Amino acid sequence: MLTLFTYNWQVRNEWIEWCRPLANEELNRQRTGGVGTILRTLAHIIDVEYSWIRAIQGKADVEINLDAYTTIEKVEELSKRYHHEVIGYLKSPSFDDGHEMIEPAWMGGRLYDKNRILNHLIAHEIHHIGQLSIWSRELGIEPVSASLIERHLQVH
Repeated sequence: MLTLFTYNWQVRNEWIEWCRPLANEELNRQRTGGVGTILRTLAHIIDVEYSWIRAIQGKADVEINLDAYTTIEKVEELSKRYHHEVIGYLKSPSFDDGHEMIEPAWMGGRLYDKNRILNHLIAHEIHHIGQLSIWSRELGIEPVSASLIERHLQVH
């Protein structure tokens, strides 16, 4: 499972680099699908990953205002800030692929299997990366490669 998280993080970082040459107004332009803009979609991916990992750890959710992430530098900083805690947990001895039930505060008392949450996080990011790829093609720009086969996926 860590391989797929590593894949998502690598692709996310490549999308951040992909964004750098684009004007801020292009990155913040309202689009069809996703959560509306390129930057909001990237911030949403990061927020969802962090929220669910904190829920698994029994920690309180940290709500972020997606509208505050209006530059690629702010999105990158958010990704780096939260990544340390996420990878720290996934690499910790307390992490195992058990089937413990998790009750996220924002889900109204519903319980979810930990493994199902982790699989959801992987699929969620891949889903939104697909949306970024469509927007990229609409802009006439080659999207980041989604190929897992040709990637060197080393966990840091």
